[in-house]
Amino acid sequence: MIQQYEEKLLTLIDQTVETASDDELFAGGYLRGHISLSAANCELEGITDVAQMNTLVEQSLSDAQSELAPADQVIVKEMWLQLQQSATA
Repeated sequence: MIQQYEEKLLTLIDQTVETASDDELFAGGYLRGHISLSAANCELEGITDVAQMNTLVEQSLSDAQSELAPADQVIVKEMWLQLQQSATA
């Protein structure tokens, strides 16, 4: 379940590459790492619930918040919300 969800999220990011703005390309690239890391942690811990993976991604983003300027944080959070909605629709 987690692997399929990760693949769906990453595919959604890949599908935006041709039409994405520079900000969206940045956010997508940034999110890829957090998504993949969280999915790997889920596998290691035996987590199969998508909601728990989402929580891990959000925690990872929160932990790395100091890496981004406030404006970039907003862009990344908005894209993360869009990806979640699209992946679960």
